[in-house]
Amino acid sequence: MATVAVLMLGFFGFLVLRASSPQLAPLYTGLSLEDSSAITKQLQSMNMPFELRGDGDTIMIARDQITTVRMNLAGSGLPSHGQVGYEIFDQQNTLGATSFVQNINNVRALEGELSRTITSLARIKSARVHLVLPERQLFQRDKQSPTASIVLAVRGELSSGEIHAIQQLVASAVEGLTPSRVSIVDDAGQLLASGGGTEDGSVMQGQVDERTTGVENRLRTRIEDMLANVVGAGRARVQVNAELNLDRSTKTSETFDPNGQVVRSTQTRDLQNSAVGPGDAAVSVANQLPGATPSPGGTGTNEQGKTTEETTNYEVSKTTQVSTTDAGGIKKLSVAVVVDGLYTDDGKGNLTYAARTQADLDRIKALVQSAVGFDAARGDTIQIVNMQFAEKPQQTQLGTDGAGLFNFTRDDLVNGAQMLVTLLISLALIVFIMRPLLRRVLTPEAPPLALPPPTDMAMRSMVPADASMDMVAEGEEGGPNWMNNAKQLGEAQMQTIKTVGILVDENPKQAALIVRDWLNNNAA
Repeated sequence: MATVAVLMLGFFGFLVLRASSPQLAPLYTGLSLEDSSAITKQLQSMNMPFELRGDGDTIMIARDQITTVRMNLAGSGLPSHGQVGYEIFDQQNTLGATSFVQNINNVRALEGELSRTITSLARIKSARVHLVLPERQLFQRDKQSPTASIVLAVRGELSSGEIHAIQQLVASAVEGLTPSRVSIVDDAGQLLASGGGTEDGSVMQGQVDERTTGVENRLRTRIEDMLANVVGAGRARVQVNAELNLDRSTKTSETFDPNGQVVRSTQTRDLQNSAVGPGDAAVSVANQLPGATPSPGGTGTNEQGKTTEETTNYEVSKTTQVSTTDAGGIKKLSVAVVVDGLYTDDGKGNLTYAARTQADLDRIKALVQSAVGFDAARGDTIQIVNMQFAEKPQQTQLGTDGAGLFNFTRDDLVNGAQMLVTLLISLALIVFIMRPLLRRVLTPEAPPLALPPPTDMAMRSMVPADASMDMVAEGEEGGPNWMNNAKQLGEAQMQTIKTVGILVDENPKQAALIVRDWLNNNAA
């Protein structure tokens, strides 16, 4: 009973403490010391109980107050993640500020807002952004482009697509900034994006691996999903090697059709000539002098002519075709497929391996060619090989089904311990308290049993010892009669004791009442 009482007190004390103490949940995690200090001061002014954990970077409050407190803190600009946003212009008097201070505050506000936006991404814990916005000097024609550098604290590892998305995000928020001039470094000191390249419309070098890996993964997944329905899940392994064309080309061609001539214009010109010349005269020095009069004589000439010119302009049909080939197209594919064989059960749990036929392999190859868009003209190759896998189907299934079965977290262990303690206390209450009470309530009260009247043999057994000795002395004279009487007396006494014992075992309560009545009568 003492153990049960202690367990009951502990159980009810646990329930009272559990019900009275609020259930805490993290308000914010991964805070800087500046944000943690500002938030704790704000919570103290709100008279909100809180608890600090993890060297002050985690603040715990009541679970039902998280939403309200976060809204109030957001109205105060907390947490700021160590960055100042556009609220810097609300906290200063701009009347006496110089242009230099205003430019610095503008850069600080832009850096802070970009840091907050990047931190809102799921894979980013914290971010710091530094912008270089050069000003154009007087009498300077060339303008220097802005640059940006970002330091990220990440969860896990960022893919190239996520890195490029951050570059595009920052470049779109700053005027004149291009993604190629945004450098990114993680908190481990690894360079994620150099930021020193140029974009001329071609594929950036940082995206080559991403595109190649994306094409290979897409084709491999497509083939494995198709073969899983044919040869079974996990019974085929596929590797795809894709060679992409990273050159961007533009081709312009003009085609003239001589049979498609059309008269555009026609021009006709007629010329008539008429000339009369002198006759042949003697040639002398006098005739060649300036102002000399030709001497008469000779026969004159008369010339007439007619000329017709016609010009016809034709319009010849022309076709101009401009084709542009973007980078990233598949230049060549190499696909390797390993297919497991067939397994038959002999009825005793033993699997027998059998290789697939060449006809099955040909059908699988035809399916793979259709799935990847096989083109022999560009040099694509596909190899289908049938080999026995090291793991049998049952072993593979056991290995996949049992993965992660006992991966318990700390919260799971704590909840399991609480449930176990509660179950033990409940069983103790049921076994030691509820069960006896229910048994006593449900058992009906029976009337006291009436013992049978003692027989002569029993009365003789109650004779004092000295009287018995007298009877024995008298019986010695009687001989065999005394022996018979003693034997009968002993059998009757044993039968009576046995009957009383049976009645007491069957009805313990009634027997206790009878004994208690006897004791009371003797005491009276």
